[in-house]
Amino acid sequence: MSILKRVCVIGAGSSGIVAAKSLQQQGVPFDCFELGSGVGGVWRYDNDSGLSPAYRSLHINTSRQRMCFSDFPMPADYPDFPHHSLILRYFENYVDHFDIRRNIRFRTRVESVRPLVDGCWEVTTRQGESPSITTRYQAVIVANGHHWKPRWPNFAGEFRGRVMHSHEYRTPDDYQGQRVVVVGIGNSGCDIACELSRAADRVFLSTRRGAHVIPKYLLGKPLDHLAPSWMWRYLPFRVFQRLFEAALRISRGKLKRYGLPQPEHRILEEHPTISSDLFNQLGHGEISIKPQLTRLDHDHVEFSDGSREQVDTIIYATGYDIAFPFLRQDLLDTSDNSVRLYRRVVHPNYHNLFFVGLIQPWGAIMPLAEEQSLWVAEMLAGASGLPAQAVMDQEMDDYARKLQKRYASSPRHTIQVDFYAYLDEIRKERRLGRRYPALRLPKLIDSDAARAA
Repeated sequence: MSILKRVCVIGAGSSGIVAAKSLQQQGVPFDCFELGSGVGGVWRYDNDSGLSPAYRSLHINTSRQRMCFSDFPMPADYPDFPHHSLILRYFENYVDHFDIRRNIRFRTRVESVRPLVDGCWEVTTRQGESPSITTRYQAVIVANGHHWKPRWPNFAGEFRGRVMHSHEYRTPDDYQGQRVVVVGIGNSGCDIACELSRAADRVFLSTRRGAHVIPKYLLGKPLDHLAPSWMWRYLPFRVFQRLFEAALRISRGKLKRYGLPQPEHRILEEHPTISSDLFNQLGHGEISIKPQLTRLDHDHVEFSDGSREQVDTIIYATGYDIAFPFLRQDLLDTSDNSVRLYRRVVHPNYHNLFFVGLIQPWGAIMPLAEEQSLWVAEMLAGASGLPAQAVMDQEMDDYARKLQKRYASSPRHTIQVDFYAYLDEIRKERRLGRRYPALRLPKLIDSDAARAA
């Protein structure tokens, strides 16, 4: 007979620790499981979980003022865009300040999460080489992130040199004198190409379509300080879009001036690529822009314009697949890299299965994960509920249509949200939730009759 407990939290990265803290403040007992030996998730460099993509030079690309949790500001002596080591220190201080660490079980893998016929969840975990342990929970919060399973492209031909994903990249030390092609013009692709351009003999940056590369500072301010929140919230989208485009033209100029292809879509219709360094390295001639890679040929690569280059290493900065290996695929279908969740949080069929941080925002994710966590904690404490199923179904359908209308078609845009709009959305849901009947959770009764669904 397994022991029945209240809530299971999976992951102790930035989303997991704020979920844990929110539950603790609501008086909801929980266990938090973390594969690595410390908190921080992707922000722990060389995390022994093996899942962190952080490279040695990584800095945040949203400002510290916008990234921090509401009740625990980052130190005033932090720079605008801190190094990953400072972000990890911030998270360490956060869990100690709120006394969360005692409820986190480190070096523990969640092997499976299964629904039971009585409404509970059966969670199987293993710590190190110890035997597996199965525990029944009233609810599960999944907060293990979505930047850990690399997405690999498939090109014709064979390559004899080194092939890797940006997830594996750490330092430029091993690339002295090499010719390297980086595939992908997202944030990691730009960062890695810029860093390698100072060590490698030649660096090519390949992109299948243009991107609106945005510098970290616009008109002398950090990017996310430029427009006040009321502009994001209340200006019509097309008006704000034109204002943003005008600010970019003034501050950055035209992309073709740097040799970058002009995107087919407009600004705010893709996830942002933020890099100030790329413009300098392009201007210095240290990086060569190439169109889409089309074929591998032993020690050469071919591009869609017919050009060929001899290279030693290919680095695919091609993003990540959303995956939850502890959940059956029929419980949450992620095959198209999208997920169907009410307000991006609540499972449509299992209302005691929640996802925190499973979003890709225009802006910082931490304050949004905090608001999600506060909402979930209120539901689990019995202070809030959910609307009728038809209302939730309609919201999920509307969100899917808005995504398709707004963003360029790409696996990169399946969980996209706008920072202030989504923050207000969850805050409104919290207010409305207090009017709904309290969330119904399975009773705290242990039973031999509870079997896997």
